[in-house]
Amino acid sequence: MLDAIIAALMPHILQLLALAVTALVGWIAAEVKRRFGIEIEARHREALHSALMTGAQLALARLGAGAGPTALTQAAVDYARTSVPDAISRLGPSAQVLQDLAEAKIAALAA
Repeated sequence: MLDAIIAALMPHILQLLALAVTALVGWIAAEVKRRFGIEIEARHREALHSALMTGAQLALARLGAGAGPTALTQAAVDYARTSVPDAISRLGPSAQVLQDLAEAKIAALAA
């Protein structure tokens, strides 16, 4: 009699177990994606800031500190766009954000 009950419940137990395993795998996949996504984004941010700093240094070296702030900023942004296009594409900063960041890097170097 107990064998008959177990045999009758077994398909349902297996379905519940499969559902639990599927949910666990889905949760693990989402957690891995979130964790690696954060790390990738951080690397892109770091690359963008580094490229803007290098662009600011290059702009000051090529154009000189006496050049207008617009020319310096544009040169730094152009360098970053060429240097790290993937980071800019992934992060999606606006043109104004890139200009603001470049201005801040130039100001830090000029101080």
